[in-house]
Amino acid sequence: MSRSQSNMLALGTKAPHFSLRDVISGNIYTLDEIKGTKGTLIMFICNHCPFVKHVNEEIVRLEGDYRVQGFGFAAIMSNDVESHPADHPDNMEEVARKHQFSFPYLYDETQTVARDYHAACTPDFYLFDDELKLIYRGQLDDSRPGNGIPVNGRDLREAMDAVLSNKKVSNNQKPSVGCNIKWKNKPNL
Repeated sequence: MSRSQSNMLALGTKAPHFSLRDVISGNIYTLDEIKGTKGTLIMFICNHCPFVKHVNEEIVRLEGDYRVQGFGFAAIMSNDVESHPADHPDNMEEVARKHQFSFPYLYDETQTVARDYHAACTPDFYLFDDELKLIYRGQLDDSRPGNGIPVNGRDLREAMDAVLSNKKVSNNQKPSVGCNIKWKNKPNL
């Protein structure tokens, strides 16, 4: 199991625009359509990665807890499906239905969006404020497959709770760890 870390995009970075197809509904979603009134969480995930499988239930709980409080959510899958067929859009739909994703699960076929966000691994989390400026990036929590720490979303929940309490999100942020993005060609980051 490879372990790659987040690139830790600079805080304050404006969320890059996207327009991607949701594998569940077939609809095209843009960043503006995903945007929440309080903030927006963009998650880079995939189907095959054991790190993502480890946190799928928690990201569904997280969305259930925070969407009603004004946060927008989207998951993006950017892996090369030729080298990793388990991540094919048909399988994305199956995973989304199995875990009851109520957020769009978007397919980044060209990998442009992953490059724009400097995504490096799955899972990788990017939380933007109501003006779409990056306020948190990195890990969900300290849990990893096999380390015995329960999955609770602590780090990301603390950032979202700070937004709801009109407090500054702590700059003490840890990179996410997971499988590397499966690039078609090496990106120019």
